[in-house]
Amino acid sequence: MQNIGHYINGAHVNAKGARLHDIYDPNTGAVQRRVELAGADTLDKAVKSATKAQRIWAQTNPQRRARVMFDYKVLVEKHTEELAELLSSEHGKVVADSRGDVMRGIDVIEFACGIPQGQKGEHTYGAGPEIDVYSMRKPLGVVAGITPFNFPAMIPMWMFGMAIATGNACIIKPSEKDPSVPMRLAELFVEAGGPEGLLNVVNGDKEMVDAILAHPVIKAVSFVGSSDIAQYVYGGATATGKRAQCMGGAKNHGIIMPDANMEQAAKDILGAAYGSAGERCMALPVVVPVGEGTAEKFLEAFMPKLKAMRVGVSSDAEADYGPVVTAAHKKRVESMIDQAVAEGATVLADGRGFTLQGYEDGFFIGPTLLDNVTPDMETYKEEIFGPVLQIVRAKTFEEAVALPSEHQYGNGVAIFTQNGRAAREFADRVEVGMVGINVPIPVPVAYHSFGGWKRSAFGDANQYGNEGLRFYTKVKTVTQRWPEGETEDSAFIIPRF
Repeated sequence: MQNIGHYINGAHVNAKGARLHDIYDPNTGAVQRRVELAGADTLDKAVKSATKAQRIWAQTNPQRRARVMFDYKVLVEKHTEELAELLSSEHGKVVADSRGDVMRGIDVIEFACGIPQGQKGEHTYGAGPEIDVYSMRKPLGVVAGITPFNFPAMIPMWMFGMAIATGNACIIKPSEKDPSVPMRLAELFVEAGGPEGLLNVVNGDKEMVDAILAHPVIKAVSFVGSSDIAQYVYGGATATGKRAQCMGGAKNHGIIMPDANMEQAAKDILGAAYGSAGERCMALPVVVPVGEGTAEKFLEAFMPKLKAMRVGVSSDAEADYGPVVTAAHKKRVESMIDQAVAEGATVLADGRGFTLQGYEDGFFIGPTLLDNVTPDMETYKEEIFGPVLQIVRAKTFEEAVALPSEHQYGNGVAIFTQNGRAAREFADRVEVGMVGINVPIPVPVAYHSFGGWKRSAFGDANQYGNEGLRFYTKVKTVTQRWPEGETEDSAFIIPRF
C-alpha cells in the first residue's frame, strides 16, 4: 500500500519514524493509502529549503515571476482531469465538482499572473522641497497555509498562488484526509519552472500545526477550517508575532421572498444545499421562506427536484453528489439529524441509513430536508456540513434580516427576490461578509476577495484578490532628497535653471 510522505525542495521525502494515517476511499469504505504524520523536524527541513529558495525568488523581477505563474496556470489546466479524478478518489465528491474545485483555484493563479501591476507601489513627486516619496510592497519571506479536506485543490492555490507571486516561499499543510492533490500541485509547480524549495508540502495533524505556529522563521499563516480550530490557529499565530488570516465555519441562509421565482430558487437551492454532499463552507444549509404561504410555494417547486436527486459514487457522471469524506463524518451528520428530530424538527426527507447497492460500506447519506426548524435549536446554531437542508420560516422581512445577522457565523447569505429595493436594503443591512442576490453561492471572483464576518473569520485580511496581495506583502516607504553637491563637477552634471 502506498505511503504518502512530504514534498520538500522539489523531491518526495519520508520522515523517519513518522506515524501513519489511513486515507479512505469514501465510495467503498476501504483504506487506499496512508499518509505520514510528521512534526517539527520535517517542518524545519521544509523551512530551510524555503528560506534558501525565497531569497533568490524575491530578487526575481515581477515579470519573471508572472511568467512562471502563467506557465503553471497552463500546466494545471492541462492536468485538470487527472487532478479532479485524484481529488474525487480521496474526498468523494463527484468528478464534476472536483473539476470545479480545480478550476476555481486556477482563477486565483490567473489573477496572480498580473502581479507586476498589483505590486508596483506608489510614488509622489515633489512631496516637499526637492523631496520625493515612494513605497514598495516587499514579500514577507516564508509563509504557511493550513488547508481543509473539502477543497484540496482550490484553497491551496488560493494561498500559495498569491504568496508565491508576491515573492514569498510557501509551505502547505493539507488535510490528512485527502493530501494527494496538494502534493501533485507542488510537483506541477516545479515542472512549470518554479524553483525547487519555493513550494513545499508537509503532512501532519495537530503536531504539525503547532510546529508551524511556533516556528520563528514563518512570518504568516493562512488557515481554512472549522471555527474552533480557526480561532486556535489565529491565537497561536498572533501570539508569536505572525500575520494570520483564519477562515472558519458557516451557516449560510437563503432568504426566499414571496415574489421570488420559485422554480429558479428551488433549482439553485437544491445544488447549493446538496452539492458536494453539503461539505462546503459556502453551502446553503438553511432556507428562510418569508411570509404566509411562501414555504408551501417553495416546497411545491422543490420537492419534485429533491426526489429526483441521484446519489452515486464519485465517478458516476449522472450523480448529483457522492459520499461524505469519512465514516466518522457520516456518523456525526446522522447524529445531528437525530438531534434535530429530537428538538422538534419535521422530517420531510430522511437520508439516514442510506446505502448504495454494491457500495454498502461507502460513506453515503441521502438528501435530508427538515422543516419547522427554529433559531433556539442547537442543530440550527451549529454547522452540520452534510447533505441536510433546514427550513426556518420567517413572518416578515425584518425577521429574515435578523436571522443571519444574529447567527454566530457570518460567512455567506443569499436572497431570492424580484424586488430591487428589497434586495438592496437586505444587502446593506445584513451582518454577513458575502451576499448573493439571486445567486445561491456568492463566492467572489478572483479579483475581489473571499471572507466572512463574526466566527466565520479571524483576522482582518480576506483570501486572494488585492486583500491577499496585501496580506502577503509589507510596505516599505522611502523618502528621498538629492541635494546639490558642492564639488565643481556637480555643476556640469546637473545644470541650474
